[in-house]
Amino acid sequence: MPWLQLKLQTSRELASDVEDFLQENHSLALTLQDSGDQPLFEPPPGATPLWDDITITALFEAETELAPVVAALQTHFPRISGGIRVEALEDKDWEREWMANYHPMRFGQRLWVVPSWLEPPEPNAVIMKLDPGLAFGTGTHPTTALCLEWLDGAPLQGANVVDYGCGSGILAIAALLLGADHVTGVDNDPQALLATGQNAERNEVAARLTIVSPERYQASECDILVANILAGPLIELAPKLSNLVRKGGQIALSGILHHQAESVMNAYAPFFLLDPIVQREDWVRISGHRFDDATLAASQYKST
Repeated sequence: MPWLQLKLQTSRELASDVEDFLQENHSLALTLQDSGDQPLFEPPPGATPLWDDITITALFEAETELAPVVAALQTHFPRISGGIRVEALEDKDWEREWMANYHPMRFGQRLWVVPSWLEPPEPNAVIMKLDPGLAFGTGTHPTTALCLEWLDGAPLQGANVVDYGCGSGILAIAALLLGADHVTGVDNDPQALLATGQNAERNEVAARLTIVSPERYQASECDILVANILAGPLIELAPKLSNLVRKGGQIALSGILHHQAESVMNAYAPFFLLDPIVQREDWVRISGHRFDDATLAASQYKST
């Protein structure tokens, strides 16, 4: 039996009202999906977690006249972003169809993220086992991809790494799979720490991972620090994060929009010899080497 599918993007604040509107206009089913790559964790009792940016898909009978529904949506919700799309939908084996939407992804030269139901595309590649779900982004968001690609090329063999704001652990696990000796994952969300641990066990790297909240973190110098959070916290934490990295060590930062890059770079320039930024879509990655005596002298020489 064919169907009609209406799809739109909206914000967390509007999602409930849009759902109610679609149900009132005879939608048979509604699906909410993350429009980006934002992890969600187990909510407190009575709370309903939602992503910041949401794609809502509404299913209607094929005979439904959707032009008035679209017009009413545009009138009632002028802030809906990305437009409203309507398309015919043939009946399918939906479980297989959902699985078909996910495929192995390569980041850099060695690292692959592979859903559990698929075979690794390269037997000798570095494989991270990862299924899509609320508690784990798939690496499709530009900030995650930028960090994974950087880690693939970083000198991780035997390194001591900190993943600050580890979320569900994708960067920490990638670093361990790529050769890091030990990784400390730091996050202020207890559910993030739980998800990181579970995903590390699934990838058989949990023995080399320490998971801790910021207040319990006993800071020590690391060889490499990655932080994929947001520009505001990165700027605020600049002295603290910088001092976690040994002289000559490296840092990689993301979660930064292009127009925020200069402010973040200014916050870390006193501590690091920074690389040119790398941009994907509207997002950037900032990386660099912690000044040692030689790089500090060279930097001062260039500035004179």
